[in-house]
Amino acid sequence: MSIHRAASTGFALSAEAYERGRPGYPPAALAWLFERLRLESGRTVVDLAAGTGKLTRALAASGAEVVAVEPVAEMRSLIGSSFRVLDGTAEAIPLVDSSADAVTVAQAFHWFQGDAALAEIHRVLRRSGAVALVWNRRLPEDPVNDAIEAIIAPYREDTPAYPSGAWRAAFERTPFFGPLEERQFPNLQVLDTEALVARVASISFVAALPGFERRRVIRKVRALAAAEAVTLRYSTEVHIADRVP
Repeated sequence: MSIHRAASTGFALSAEAYERGRPGYPPAALAWLFERLRLESGRTVVDLAAGTGKLTRALAASGAEVVAVEPVAEMRSLIGSSFRVLDGTAEAIPLVDSSADAVTVAQAFHWFQGDAALAEIHRVLRRSGAVALVWNRRLPEDPVNDAIEAIIAPYREDTPAYPSGAWRAAFERTPFFGPLEERQFPNLQVLDTEALVARVASISFVAALPGFERRRVIRKVRALAAAEAVTLRYSTEVHIADRVP
């Protein structure tokens, strides 16, 4: 199953920037995720579209076995050797039926072909399983986030994104999962100049730009920090739906 060009090209080019520049997940969000998915020793969670493993590594603290699935080789190579790491997509998960107690998707469901992905997630989940979607959403009322958005918006075009809400349509019509339960948690990220550059350079459609355009974006972002640390404000949003038997 093919993946969107902005994702396949952009994330292949920006894997190291992604690992350095993207935020983690706040303890309160992880605590609710672990509790709601009943993650503990003896249970298995599949981290789908795992990227460089930012959520994968956090999930390990629950004691559950964590399996990472990621289609971009450059991202997959950074997840780490402590996990079972598989090449695959949400629409073609390389696992047998009923092999997981939970599936997580961080920063990625908006990239999926929703109906096909939910059918596959339902297939690999056990009867009482659940799927959890997690996003770190940059808060638009934050001055630095507003400045970043002004720089990158001209290049966004039709790249899929969480704020559009288009990803919700698959959940509204699916026979495979119940309604989404949603929680929000505050999250802060303090970045020096180079980390801020990495944060923006890790955005798929920025990374996929021609070299001269990408350098223009990076110059503008570098000027935002002016050699001082900046704080980005996020809302970590967690959405969980139970599998329908």
